[in-house]
Amino acid sequence: MRVDGTPTRTIWPLANADAVEIIDQTALPHAYRVLRLDSLAEVAQAICSMQVRGAPLIGVTAAYGLALAMVRGNDDAALLAAVDTLAATRPTAVNLRWVLARMRRCLAPLPRAERAEAAWQEAARIADEDVEQCRQIGRHGLQLLRSASGARDRLQIMTHCNAGWLATVDYGTALAPVYAAFDAGIDVHVWVSETRPRNQGLLTAWELAQHGVPHTVIADNAAGLLLARGDIDTVIVGADRIAANGDVANKIGTYLKALAAAAAGVPFYVAAPRSTIDFACPSGAEIPIEERAVDELRIVHGRDAGGVRGQLQQLPASASVVNPAFDITPAKLVSSLITERACCPASAAGLLSLYPEERHA
Repeated sequence: MRVDGTPTRTIWPLANADAVEIIDQTALPHAYRVLRLDSLAEVAQAICSMQVRGAPLIGVTAAYGLALAMVRGNDDAALLAAVDTLAATRPTAVNLRWVLARMRRCLAPLPRAERAEAAWQEAARIADEDVEQCRQIGRHGLQLLRSASGARDRLQIMTHCNAGWLATVDYGTALAPVYAAFDAGIDVHVWVSETRPRNQGLLTAWELAQHGVPHTVIADNAAGLLLARGDIDTVIVGADRIAANGDVANKIGTYLKALAAAAAGVPFYVAAPRSTIDFACPSGAEIPIEERAVDELRIVHGRDAGGVRGQLQQLPASASVVNPAFDITPAKLVSSLITERACCPASAAGLLSLYPEERHA
């Protein structure tokens, strides 16, 4: 995708520098800032602090984190320690563990002297695969959006959180079909829920604006009204983990939109690549839900009237707060899953029809 007209990915290695650079997503949408990560510790901090976020991007960033770790220590103990450090950063998104397992399988059999170079190469392959998978998600999802268009002059799409290119290496998951539809000349408009308390919807609005896609930001609680009165043609979201039965873990608030969409008779689609599907997890009940810092609810970040960035405390420090980061949408509320292979029902049979190699895994 593009930032101010320049083709850009969310993460990229620096040639011969043993470092990577990322877009600092905590600075958006008020400022576009690039950060250099030189060490495993800096990568782990970037994931924990959500300077990088989105299940696919977390996984790719972790792959580069292992590459950085292998530059500084390439024995078995260093490899295992790096894997453990990165695995502890975020508990819900399964892409992280999928990537770490793949990197470990790649590196563990190699002589120590070969591990660093192999790690950089494997991380680059994972990044490129993510780009292609997201492009294919866009292609398959476009067919669903084409079938939804035509009822009115403009296709009205609702999304939640940020599952665009900022949450991946490029293209995005839920937004990939939207970009594909827009680029194909379909008149689309996106309703972007703010997604409190982290306000990732503002990231969605920022990247849609960069691409020129018409959109409107709404309060999270406005979604039900828009769906009930027929203003929305389809809802499409991403996922942080999809269980083997089709249950979906995604940013908190997704379940409420799925319920409202079902009540309104509006299709509810979930877009995600293979690395987000956890065939070892029977159902959503087994997916761990990350509890994040309570200050994310107590403190609001923004700009004042003079354009100066700052923060305001909206709750007293004594206020009792709980801050779950994700919820579970039952498979029965999902109209279709959109993957890099094709679309399928949100069910064990549907998933296995696309990934038959997992039947006896």
